[in-house]
Amino acid sequence: MRTAFLSGLILISGLALLGGCSSDSPSPVTTCVDSCAENQEIAEFVVTNNCYWLPSDQNILNQNYLIYIDGKVTDTKGNEIGTFDSATGTMTLNDGTTVENIDLSALTELTPEKVEQAKEDVQSAASTQSAPSSEGNNNDNNSSSSESHGTNNNETNTSSSTEESSSSFGKVQGGVADPTGYPVASYNNLLVSHGSGNGWNSRYWDACKPHCAWSEKVDANANPYQIARNCSIQDEEIPAFTKSEDGTWLKGTVSACDNGGFAFACTDMIPVAVNDTLAYAFVAGPPTQGCGKCYHFQYDGHFHNEGDYNKPKETHQALAGKHIIAMASNIGHDVDGGTTQFDLMVPGGGVGAFDALSRQTGFDMRNGIEGYGGFLTNCQREIGTDASLEAYQSCVKGYCSRAFSSIPNLLQGCNWFADWFMAADNPNFYWEEVECPQYLVDKYVSTINTSPRLADAPNYQNF
Repeated sequence: MRTAFLSGLILISGLALLGGCSSDSPSPVTTCVDSCAENQEIAEFVVTNNCYWLPSDQNILNQNYLIYIDGKVTDTKGNEIGTFDSATGTMTLNDGTTVENIDLSALTELTPEKVEQAKEDVQSAASTQSAPSSEGNNNDNNSSSSESHGTNNNETNTSSSTEESSSSFGKVQGGVADPTGYPVASYNNLLVSHGSGNGWNSRYWDACKPHCAWSEKVDANANPYQIARNCSIQDEEIPAFTKSEDGTWLKGTVSACDNGGFAFACTDMIPVAVNDTLAYAFVAGPPTQGCGKCYHFQYDGHFHNEGDYNKPKETHQALAGKHIIAMASNIGHDVDGGTTQFDLMVPGGGVGAFDALSRQTGFDMRNGIEGYGGFLTNCQREIGTDASLEAYQSCVKGYCSRAFSSIPNLLQGCNWFADWFMAADNPNFYWEEVECPQYLVDKYVSTINTSPRLADAPNYQNF
């Protein structure tokens, strides 16, 4: 069990909530409840009854919590994530983490009516302001770029700010990860036919620009699906590469994992469940494979490096027989091509050697979170390596809610790992190369660099 203590700020939270509103502040205002028209944070809370707000900046876990009088604890989206003992002042989260010495009398009380009023105030304030320029913003309410795009010598940067506006956190403007309405892909029973051979999944999500979005690293003439999308920190698609006026190709838009970079993985490239036995996902494939190709996996109930004293877990057995069709958006030069390792893109699966995810979410993925293996590896250390399926699912989802509550796609993808993928650690599968489902194609193919041929792509210099 991990125990956290409240910051001393909690004792003066009543005073701290009285100031800090500024009409020209780029950040969401967190300090007013009744009278501040810019109180965007509270306006976005899901409050079903009277409760107390424990703000992220006043507890050591750096997350917002809503504590109800019946002892229920939820995140800001209304998901129940723990309990509160009023006798001891202790909040206990589903993963076992506890926060002690909580004084409800020092917190701000919220009601559904108060949250609704805050929402109305925000809407009223927005209606009195002049509309921002819509050019290049895809309906984003931020009229200026949140980052300095100083990597292209031919680029004219209209924003003088080099800092990301914290108002972009949690305001995802990109696509929705939902396969509903798409035809369900057909697939074989590989446990009978054995497909192309054995493979296994590791997992990661570093939020970096996908390898397959680098124009100089792929053969765009070999496959119409070679150029992958990449997005801004607000999750809006941006060009994957730029071209100079004389037609000379320049370096692709710089990855958020590089110094000064601003290109992230789009959050709608998370894995999604099509039904109880089929899911779609993106992967980093071994160098022997290629960008834009698709693969069918069927899980056999075993796992990588299984041995006589290391038997399959309940999680692996629960995954047995399920199918994933995955598209390669990265080429993992550190994956094991000899045993056909495919690195599954899963939020919370670990950032590995690079980390743009902390920057995008505001949650430190290096502070107490395993870089390789992510949340599940943390849970294995906390509750052991032979815990029940339900215990691993609950533990992983506790981490998901704390890390990704402000970005719905990432939260959905993280919960998918627990609920559909059964929190299975490095599972084995049979696999084969298949035709890509239209859902994955639509999530992969750039809608800005519309041509698969680099020589035919538009000239994007300013964005």
